Amino acid sequence: MQKPTLLVLAAGMGSRYGGLKQIDPVGPAGETIIDYSIYDALRAGFGKVVFVIRHDIEQTFREIVGSKFEKRVPVEYAFQELADIPAPFTVPPGRTKPWGTGHAILAAASVIHEPFAMINADDFYGADTFRVLADYLGQVRPDSNAYAMVGFTLRKTLSDHGTVARGVCQVDATGKLKQIVEMLKIAKAGTGARQDNVTLTGDEPVSMNFWGFTPTLFGHLRTELEQFLKTHGQEEKSELLIPMVIGGLVTQGQATCQVLRTTAAWFGVTYRDDRPIVIESIRQLVAAGAYPARLWA
Repeated sequence: MQKPTLLVLAAGMGSRYGGLKQIDPVGPAGETIIDYSIYDALRAGFGKVVFVIRHDIEQTFREIVGSKFEKRVPVEYAFQELADIPAPFTVPPGRTKPWGTGHAILAAASVIHEPFAMINADDFYGADTFRVLADYLGQVRPDSNAYAMVGFTLRKTLSDHGTVARGVCQVDATGKLKQIVEMLKIAKAGTGARQDNVTLTGDEPVSMNFWGFTPTLFGHLRTELEQFLKTHGQEEKSELLIPMVIGGLVTQGQATCQVLRTTAAWFGVTYRDDRPIVIESIRQLVAAGAYPARLWA
């Protein structure tokens, strides 16, 4: 069975964060969040890494990030560019925002021919998450429309510093996704959570953009992108988001999506104030023996 590929979405500069946050050190020996993701992926059995970046950050990214891994695992690059959309569609005047995660994944279609996982570059997912998805991808056929998503436990993704937006998953008795409900302004409430007048137990599975796909997704994405551009192509900020795409495919019966559960605690860097929390969380994992003090010694 062919080893799965890890697709890392790293094209964003992080405007709210104020820099190329994907290469900010957070580990005790200067490791980035990407370092930990790839370290976890390699020990879970992934066999290739593909980075989706932009041409204008290519040189810096290759030197600081890519070169670190190229001797350890095959590494390829794909490029998400605003103007890379099918004819006859054109970029509307004033649009600077990328077309979303669906468009970013499609950028890698020419370099991925095996089942693959998709992650965000600036999210820390934990070793258990990679093992769970690697096990699933190792058993799925490349021509299958049976996708997967790792569902994190809601309470482990909440913030002590304010509300969060989460995609709360509704699943059937077999663990297959029925619907993703985007919920804004979720706040901690005891051992659970609240959104306005809605009470949540905190045990609900939520999507943190850790997906498992096969190459059949690319055909669906081409169709979905054209439909998206017909409807929203002249808007400045609308995006083709992967939860929206998968939710539609599931509803239409074109694909299934198994929601895999993980015990891992997710944490990520959205704002610069999040970075100290990530550094301390990683320090605690190193102290507990989950990671070596120097990943690539």
